[in-house]
Amino acid sequence: MANEDKKDFNAMMNSNKDMPKIQIVKDEKTINKYGGTKMFFAPPLYYNELMKKVPKGKLITVSMMRDYLAKQNKADFTDPMTAGIFVTIVAWASFQRNEDITPYWRTLKSDGELNVKYPKGVELQKKLLEEEGHTIITKGTKNIKYYVKDFENSLIQL
Repeated sequence: MANEDKKDFNAMMNSNKDMPKIQIVKDEKTINKYGGTKMFFAPPLYYNELMKKVPKGKLITVSMMRDYLAKQNKADFTDPMTAGIFVTIVAWASFQRNEDITPYWRTLKSDGELNVKYPKGVELQKKLLEEEGHTIITKGTKNIKYYVKDFENSLIQL
């Protein structure tokens, strides 16, 4: 994203457009990849609601939220593209507020990686996670990525 300081992420988060909805997928490659034809589109507020449930010291992944939302809405899977965008919108919306904060920093990518698209990149997420007792490790030499060590041990159950 660009020009984050000029965008109203709270308005974006509260705009449901035409969601929630289920779309039937006919593309064989997508069906094989995700294991079904019913793709659920969840609005940003659904992700915000789940992210708010994560207590201090605990974590959740985007894929956990996607799986939960698909199951709750009788779909085979949740659209991964909009999920990634909406989780980022929720993070920025929270960052722009002074109250009713959503602990977005507790939401990781599926493999425990920190999200470079969150406010202030991985540095703020890293700082906030370390303050809650998590250990951050790096992987790679050129394209360094940050992960929560043993993140699986801190995941919540939805």
